[in-house]
Amino acid sequence: MNKSNLFTAIVLIVVAGGIGHWIGGSGSVDKTGADSKQKTPLYWVAPMDPNYKRDKPGKSPMGMEMIPVYEEQGSGVDAGPGTITISPEVVNNLGVRTVVAERNVLHSAIKTVGYVAYDEDQLIHIHPRVEGWIEKLYVTAAGDPVKQGQPLYEIYSPELVNAQEELVLALDRKHQRLIKAAEDRLSALQLPQETINKLRKTKKVKQTVTFFSPQGGVVDNLNIREGFYVKPGTTLMSIGTLDQVWVEAEVFERQASEVMVGLAVTMSLDYLPGTEWLGKVDYIYPTLDIKTRTVKVRLRFDNENQVLKPNMFAQVVIHTKNSDEVLLVPREAVIRTGGVNRVVLALGNGRFKSINVKVGRFGVSSAEILAGLKEGDRIVSSAQFLIDSESSKTSDFKRMNHDNGDEAMASSVWVEATINSLMAGHRMVNITHKAISEWDWPEMTMDFTVAEAVDFSNLEKGLRLHIEVTKNGDDQYQISNVDIPDSKVPEQSMGNMSKDGMDHNQMQSMDHENMDHTQPNE
Repeated sequence: MNKSNLFTAIVLIVVAGGIGHWIGGSGSVDKTGADSKQKTPLYWVAPMDPNYKRDKPGKSPMGMEMIPVYEEQGSGVDAGPGTITISPEVVNNLGVRTVVAERNVLHSAIKTVGYVAYDEDQLIHIHPRVEGWIEKLYVTAAGDPVKQGQPLYEIYSPELVNAQEELVLALDRKHQRLIKAAEDRLSALQLPQETINKLRKTKKVKQTVTFFSPQGGVVDNLNIREGFYVKPGTTLMSIGTLDQVWVEAEVFERQASEVMVGLAVTMSLDYLPGTEWLGKVDYIYPTLDIKTRTVKVRLRFDNENQVLKPNMFAQVVIHTKNSDEVLLVPREAVIRTGGVNRVVLALGNGRFKSINVKVGRFGVSSAEILAGLKEGDRIVSSAQFLIDSESSKTSDFKRMNHDNGDEAMASSVWVEATINSLMAGHRMVNITHKAISEWDWPEMTMDFTVAEAVDFSNLEKGLRLHIEVTKNGDDQYQISNVDIPDSKVPEQSMGNMSKDGMDHNQMQSMDHENMDHTQPNE
């Protein structure tokens, strides 16, 4: 065999092997093709505008290949608009996790801030009951520690001198009634009993009288100095204890109903990181702060080591108690956008849909659902933002999963719009319209088909007008009517008029004659 025949034989063997391999694998290809033939597309839509539908494949007005839409199989659920289908591979790549909405007790905690204060049940204010002058002061600064019975100040008061002389005079006369009256007067003026007893023995009147601390603690609000003239009603100082302190915290109005006296409280301070104090709710004030819209709550904490100082800033967590079971979902599953709250519903078979929900209270790890879901519904708890953004392109949020008989949306609305471009061959326009509150549509730019009843020749690029958008039964939106104000002149035409000096009718005529009616390739 020569080299030419050998080469020809090798080529034939390779080609035969390739054909055999193709035939051997054609069973799976044919099977796949058969499966594809069983699923007939319902219609084709433009990739960038789901409202642009056709009954056969082709290209969209933007020149993109139209995509087929198939009937959902095996779901048994009326998913409605906004439903998207994701292949299992993409679901795994996105890391989609789902959970079931369940009824359970909501474990919540109220996080707020507060300030350490004295326990006012044990706070004493020192006032004189006579007029006089402070001759000597035994405490010099606020915050000085004092013990019970420790001298605080000496005062010279003519009234106290006279009261002592009355007692001495009664003792000299041995008139028991006068003696009792004089002693009672000195006690009412807060003269120490030890001083009264010493006066009865010595019968020597003291010009200055020393007053002592009624309890141990620290001095606060020291408002006097030696030589000060004082009178009844003057606050000389305060003495408070630090064995137990109050913390005054503020709770928002919406959380006030969850706070009850006796609830456990955890407190931490920045200057001692890692240390926590356990206390309880002692009192809930009956009024609301009109400026901050908060309710003040008084908390009580033990302070054995006296590390808690008045006016310290503290972080507070009030642990609420709830006994009623409510419908709960994970906090991270709720998409909060300010105006509405949504969750992504997992319908099965790779199908997902964003729905509106009404959210109640938020717990430590769960959120209460008041409306929009029912027990047993499966929702997405991770990667839901990506799915929600895709579902929102075609989702009709006014029709999703409501059981309370909401009123139907308006079938048509009027809105102000500006024409950006025209596609005469398809009777389509690209417009920018104002927000449509009836349908919860924001201001946006999109394509619309124009009804046959509308004279398309009256439409021009840059024209500002009012359009009536009608929603058809197959979730398709169409411009069914237009209102062109006489004073509204297209911006492009205005430019031509100022440049060329033509009137409005001449300009419109020339624009219609020169309008490009070339249709996009299908």
